[in-house]
Amino acid sequence: MRFFFTIYVALRALRRNKMRSILTALGIIIGVGAVIVMVSIGDGSEAQIEAQIAALGQNIILVYAGSATSGGARTGYGGAGNLSIPDALAMKNEVRDVIAVSPEIRGNSQVLANGLNWATRIMGESEDYLDMRQWPLSEGAMFTEQEVRTSAKVCVIGKTIVTNLFPDGDPVGKTLRIRNMPFKILGVLVPKGFSLQGTDQDDMVMIPYTSAMKRFSRQTFLPFVNVQADDSEHMAVAEQDISNLMRDRHHINEGRDDDFTVRDQQEIADAAAATTATMRYLLLAVACVSLIVGGIGIMNIMLVSVTERTREIGIRMAVGAHGSDIRMQFLIEAVVLSLMGGLLGILMGVSGSKFLSWYNHWPTLISTVAIVSAVIFSGAVGICFGYYPASKAAKLDPIEALRYE
Repeated sequence: MRFFFTIYVALRALRRNKMRSILTALGIIIGVGAVIVMVSIGDGSEAQIEAQIAALGQNIILVYAGSATSGGARTGYGGAGNLSIPDALAMKNEVRDVIAVSPEIRGNSQVLANGLNWATRIMGESEDYLDMRQWPLSEGAMFTEQEVRTSAKVCVIGKTIVTNLFPDGDPVGKTLRIRNMPFKILGVLVPKGFSLQGTDQDDMVMIPYTSAMKRFSRQTFLPFVNVQADDSEHMAVAEQDISNLMRDRHHINEGRDDDFTVRDQQEIADAAAATTATMRYLLLAVACVSLIVGGIGIMNIMLVSVTERTREIGIRMAVGAHGSDIRMQFLIEAVVLSLMGGLLGILMGVSGSKFLSWYNHWPTLISTVAIVSAVIFSGAVGICFGYYPASKAAKLDPIEALRYE
């Protein structure tokens, strides 16, 4: 009964000073709200990056041609003409864990249809590309292996091309002119939106890589090749086997540097995740500072409250209250202030996250763990910052307290 009576006394004291209690809890409200908003932004960004990495395809390995040097200028990966179509076919046929390969040629060109024109990206790929990248078609079909072999003038287009050149819809079966050459549209890709680099993935025309090499780039080498392993557990083995195969095909002796580079998408994911984690920790640190400031505010007000209620404390001790009762009363007041601030902070944080997602179109993901942690942390702040004022109140001399004016 004594404990519940102490709770009643603490709540009555808080109710007696409503405005001060609300203002005291304001620091915790802002701190908890900031934590939830920052964590939701960080989680949302991470989820978006993971989704975009997954959209690149499963178990994808990228094999780049080496760097060429001309007049002292180095072109970077993909610049040297040392990666060929036979190399790509050898990767598919001779590396045990490889199930699909798509040589890639990229360029830009003006395309025309229906009296309209549009500057877009041209991508030369194999018939396996859409399966490798897990990119389905909304209508129509992908070009076939036979059409790749014969450098057929066929293409698959993105949603942005449909919007700008075929306002009436239904482009399948119609003709798209690329550099004044007619290409038959076989299918339309499902929209993917923007990539990690901020480029519109739907603003593109996909043609057989053989057509791209023969009709546009006029080059006989490949800048890079997309390779798909059969299982994520075999990625490392597949990368090593590809390296060994390429060194053998390019006659690279022991001790000499490779004239190619092998990378997998996990390296891209790790780099993106590291950037996101840094941003999250920075935002979380700022939010935690707000919580600490709120805790200091609680301690300050509780110390003022102890001073103001010195006579009340003396009376309670005189009628039989123990020092532990006084300590518990002030601790309860501090914890209630913190938890009240925590609950209102959760409401503010969730509302703020949803508002940012709606207004700025930021990816946000509200975490249950963050909400529970915020409540626990706010209670802990109340205990930590309320203990000193509570202990000070419990140690007051009853006689001196009763004399206090």
